[in-house]
Amino acid sequence: MRRLIVLLLSAVALNVAAQTRPPKLEPIPEPPPPPAGFLNESMEPQVTIIKRGEDKVEEFRMSGKLYMLKVTPPHGVSYYLIDNAGDGKWSRQDSRDSGLRVPMWVIGTF
Repeated sequence: MRRLIVLLLSAVALNVAAQTRPPKLEPIPEPPPPPAGFLNESMEPQVTIIKRGEDKVEEFRMSGKLYMLKVTPPHGVSYYLIDNAGDGKWSRQDSRDSGLRVPMWVIGTF
């Protein structure tokens, strides 16, 4: 009876050992470079960092137009001022606010 138990336990141990071998992995090839003209430098926002008193203010501009400010006071809890419609009316959003944000991209301007 003991031999049977030892035989069963060794069979289970060999089965587990056979499954724990790492698979043979092949290296991943490097991704191809993006096509010419794909990266548009003008679509990248320009960020300007300014010290106002003790606050650090980061200004985000797209095509020369200011659309967002990130204000970091000395105590470190930052908040954002965002011009959603581009009309100069700023709304405050805390960095801890995790509400739903609808994507608002400019498709075209005339």
